[in-house]
Amino acid sequence: MLRNIFTLFFTLFLISINAQTSIIGFSSENAKEQIQLESTFESKLDANNLDKWMQRLAAEPHWVGTKYGEENAKWIQQQFKSWGYDAKIETYQILFPYPTERVLELTAPTKYTAKLTAVPVEGDPYTAQGDALLPSYNAFSTDGDVEAELVFVNYGIPKDYEELEKLGISVKGKIVIAKYQGSWRGIKPKLAAEKGAIGCIIYSDPQDDGYGRGDVYPKGAFKNKTGVQRGSVMDMPTYPGDVLTPGYAATPNAERLDRKDAPTITKIPVLPISYEDAQPLLEALEGPVAPSSWFGGLPITYHIGPGPAKVHLKLKFDWKLVPAHNVIATMKGTEFPDQWVMRGNHHDAWVHGANDPVSGMVALMEEARVIGELAKKGQKPKRTLVYCAWDAEEEGLIGSTEWVEDHKKELQQKVVAYINTDGNGRGFLGAGGSHSLQAMVSEVAGAVKDPQTGVSVKERRLAAEMVNGGEDKFELYALGSGSDYTPFIQHAGIPSLNLGYGGENAGGEYHTIYDTYPHYKRFKDPEFAYGIALANTAGRITLRLANADVLPFDFKQWHSTVSGYLDEIMKDLEKMRKDVEKHNSMVEKNLFELASDPKKPFKKPNKKSTVPYLDFSSLQNELTALQQTIDNFSKADKTKLSKEARIALNKKLMLAEHVLTSEEGLPRRPWYKHQIYAPGFYTGYGVKTLPGVREAVEEKNWKEAQEQIAVLRNTFKEFNIFLEEMNAALN
Repeated sequence: MLRNIFTLFFTLFLISINAQTSIIGFSSENAKEQIQLESTFESKLDANNLDKWMQRLAAEPHWVGTKYGEENAKWIQQQFKSWGYDAKIETYQILFPYPTERVLELTAPTKYTAKLTAVPVEGDPYTAQGDALLPSYNAFSTDGDVEAELVFVNYGIPKDYEELEKLGISVKGKIVIAKYQGSWRGIKPKLAAEKGAIGCIIYSDPQDDGYGRGDVYPKGAFKNKTGVQRGSVMDMPTYPGDVLTPGYAATPNAERLDRKDAPTITKIPVLPISYEDAQPLLEALEGPVAPSSWFGGLPITYHIGPGPAKVHLKLKFDWKLVPAHNVIATMKGTEFPDQWVMRGNHHDAWVHGANDPVSGMVALMEEARVIGELAKKGQKPKRTLVYCAWDAEEEGLIGSTEWVEDHKKELQQKVVAYINTDGNGRGFLGAGGSHSLQAMVSEVAGAVKDPQTGVSVKERRLAAEMVNGGEDKFELYALGSGSDYTPFIQHAGIPSLNLGYGGENAGGEYHTIYDTYPHYKRFKDPEFAYGIALANTAGRITLRLANADVLPFDFKQWHSTVSGYLDEIMKDLEKMRKDVEKHNSMVEKNLFELASDPKKPFKKPNKKSTVPYLDFSSLQNELTALQQTIDNFSKADKTKLSKEARIALNKKLMLAEHVLTSEEGLPRRPWYKHQIYAPGFYTGYGVKTLPGVREAVEEKNWKEAQEQIAVLRNTFKEFNIFLEEMNAALN
């Protein structure tokens, strides 16, 4: 093991030495200039700005439609203008539900009225701002007034309902109570409604998000007994953005759906509560004891029900259009003004949002400030930079989605890549995105120093992965959903990245009144050292994309990753087949034993349906053809092309990701166009790779699976033709 670790670090050392004299996409001469530019850029980053700006942006609650949210947008706009950017605000009119009535009562066998209020804490004056704080609720829950028996459904995800089915417990006509975690929150009411429930309650269990993790706020970072996680339950796996304008921008005069026809509003009322309010409800449940894996951290025995606990849930919202203000700041490129490198982070929050999203927003601003300073001294980027501060992200990625839908055709023609950030804290680099950008991001990660250890952030991450049994290679994770990259990559087919630091900044403040500046300074990133690391990482990526001679897309790593996704699906299908065969074999054995023993009562066991052999050969053949085409493309030294040839090649490279989309989109959710990455229909934020095929297989829809194999085969074929055309141009 020690020898392997030594070999890893020696290899990384050699890579880092080599990275000082060469950069993907740059000629050797231009690489030296770029390295010097990045060194100067890094030296000018100032953590004091992040600290000061967080205090400004997180001083008051600023959810979409608030006066302080608009003031923040205007203030951000002015900062960009002072740094030399052409900054404007683009506003959309979006549907936003504000809670006007929230009632949750235990009506039997005892009485309890939920408090639904988090308490202020000593030492944090922001938590005592009273009526200025947004009430705890789930946005895009429907209105409702229901009363029924209660059923505990663990995390409320598909496998939990499979367990309930084994126990013979139905939620039809019941109200379910589910724990946060295990899945994106919007899946819980979605699945509950599909199973026949009439209401849904979601609570934070202290084992997952409270004293089971550590000391609670204000003594420690974790959720105290009154803390409640707000959040949207819009059905974003169907489409994100304004619920009334699917696929087109929510401009003032846009045609809007009737609210009752909006498919992404929940079908049943749903309310989040604290574990203080959850305990009396769970204590009142009887019925079977829950499986041990369902137990949480409350000092009770967890029962499933249904009943005798009976609850009354009443919710009412003020449904109105409110303005969402996006700040768009542009610095025109010196050589390629019609090629855009885009950066984005949202500025809205559920309450104060010091961590989510202000910690990422201030890092983006510092990055933009320094680039502006360099530009004023004559070091302007070759390509146009577009910095964005999105509004209404928390309610369903609304600000960014409406902007992308509004400008989609232009973006598909001009955007090189979109780089997203969000909340940030102390720890390890997390990087996800288009795998054609993996080699470039890996190279940048090797150039950025970790502020705690002094090694590169790449070395630190690889060392941690090796200690945890992982492989010694840097990889991007695949993008599902959950932040503003979604409309860029999955709807418009634009290469995208999502960056952030974390892993040593755990806490329970997420979407609560406790996500404040004092909490962040104590527990997240006290010196804003990792805020600077984020600005350094994202800034270097932005500058490399802006100045590269040849855009740094690498399709070899893309091919390896996508081939691995196909292997996963094929192995999963084979496992399904073996599981069914094993089950049916046991059924046959039981039938034989029953037939040979007349004393046993005869009840014929059920056999499972067989799993067919799907034909993946067309996908395998196309990936084989792609491998040869990509190998040929990778061999060419593209930095030695003439300027005219490089310009033509870059224009072509900008369109590569779009070839991986299908205009028809995914089955039952055509807004999602990308054929490689999508959020799962029942995972929400969690990604499904090769989603059309994978989800059909998981749902055992064999006809659709074979159809989606054909769709994906056409995508691979078109991509191969596209790359062959680039090879022909190179030759």
